[in-house]
Amino acid sequence: MVGRHSRTRIFSSPAGIVATAAVGVALAVGGTVGAVQLTSGAEQSGQAALDLTPTTPASLAPSSPTASPSASASASPSATASPSASRSAQAASRGKARTEAPKPRPTAKKTTAAAKVLESGSCGASFYSDGQLTANGESFNPNELTAAHKTLPFNTRVRVTNPSSGKSVVVRINDRGPFIDGRCLDLSRAAFATIASTDVGALTVRYEVLG
Repeated sequence: MVGRHSRTRIFSSPAGIVATAAVGVALAVGGTVGAVQLTSGAEQSGQAALDLTPTTPASLAPSSPTASPSASASASPSATASPSASRSAQAASRGKARTEAPKPRPTAKKTTAAAKVLESGSCGASFYSDGQLTANGESFNPNELTAAHKTLPFNTRVRVTNPSSGKSVVVRINDRGPFIDGRCLDLSRAAFATIASTDVGALTVRYEVLG
C-alpha cells in the first residue's frame, strides 16, 4: 500500500503569511481591480513579495495635461478679456456727437483817429533853452516837447515839420513868444533837435494846429 504524502508550502516569515491572506481575500471578494503577484523562492530565504498595481478605469482617468485649448481658455483670468470688452467704457464717449471747434475771431484793432487839423501855415521857428518859468506858470524844461506861441491857447498841440527833411514833432504850447519878426514858434531845445540840428539856430517850418 502506497501511502500518500501531502506537500505543504510553509512560509517561514510573517510577511509570507500576510501575503497569503491578502491573496485569499482578493480571490474571495472578486471585485478588486488589480493584479497580485506572489513570488517566493528558496534563495530569498522564504520571503514572499507582493506587487499590487492598481488599475484605474478609463472613466475615472485624470484629464491629460495637454488639455484642449478651449478648456485652458475658459480657465483664463478675466484680465485677458477680449479687446472689445475692455473698450466698452469708451464706446459712450466716442458715440457722442462731435461739435466743431470754435474758430478764433479776429479782434478788431483799435485805430487811433487822425487828429483834426484846425489851422496850418508856414513861418520861422527857433529854439531856446534858458528860462525859469513859462507863461502858464510851469517850470521850463528844455528837454520836454513844448513851444511858445504868441496867441494860441495854452496846451494846444501843434505839429511842426521840417520841409527839408520831412521830420516832424508835436509840441504843446505852454509859453509866449517869440518876439522876433518872421517867427511864430519858439521851440524847446529837445523839440528843435528832433527835426533839425541845433547848430542851425532857426529855420522855416510848416505848422499844423491839431484839434
